[in-house]
Amino acid sequence: MTIANPGLLDGLIAASIEAGRIILDVYARPIDVAFKADASPVTEADGLAEAVLLAALARLAPGVPVVAEESVAAGSVPPAADRFFLVDPLDGTKEFIRRNGEFTVNVALIDHGVPVMGVVHAPAVGRLFAGGPQGAFEMTVDGGGDVGARRAIHVRDLPAKGATLLVSRSHATAATDAFLPNAAVADRRIIGSSLKFCLIAAGEADVYPRFGPTMEWDTAAGDAVLRAAGGMVTLSDGTPFPYGKRGRPGLADFANPSFIAASDPRLVAFSRDGA
Repeated sequence: MTIANPGLLDGLIAASIEAGRIILDVYARPIDVAFKADASPVTEADGLAEAVLLAALARLAPGVPVVAEESVAAGSVPPAADRFFLVDPLDGTKEFIRRNGEFTVNVALIDHGVPVMGVVHAPAVGRLFAGGPQGAFEMTVDGGGDVGARRAIHVRDLPAKGATLLVSRSHATAATDAFLPNAAVADRRIIGSSLKFCLIAAGEADVYPRFGPTMEWDTAAGDAVLRAAGGMVTLSDGTPFPYGKRGRPGLADFANPSFIAASDPRLVAFSRDGA
């Protein structure tokens, strides 16, 4: 397997579409909700989608470790490696339960701490975003899994009137509010899941500051798409945002610190000044 292998990205897309189809099957029925040890919700869709993705990755990239959210919650964590996959089979479970459509399937390949390939599929809204060494693109996916033509995407120039800022629907914080006046913000949108990274990548928004907790599987796929589209994700002080974080005293493995996802370096500079 090579990072530039276009067949791998195609395989990730196909697996994400299949996982999305299974999620929509569960979405169409009454949703039973359980809770994990950290009190986060989990549904049948999480486990079924993860099983599809794990089986696909075993075929596509045998021997490459997979760090998947539900498997980690069950105590299955592969040894550390320079190259591995990060999987969130249903990012935005709270949005799934609320039935607002803002949930995604996330799959990313990490190489030496950097997300080099990723797919974010939002099955309820029919949008799939992908990014890799060849750039970033979007395609439509209908409820039956039929796909539209691929459309290249790229971040936009920072609008003269100011940035469009994206805020988590379920995890807004006081620090996010403090960021707003420092970033020359003209508009603010509330969006769930990793769709926020993808809307910046597609030129529909400009900055997503996150000062609350996330895990690497929440961010890696969207981060890969955004980087491939010409954007960036950094720590809140502007330094690089790494993956594969383990063994830190007092911190869970794969837990993320605060970060800024942005279309333009000036937005990261604003965050250093004001956040």
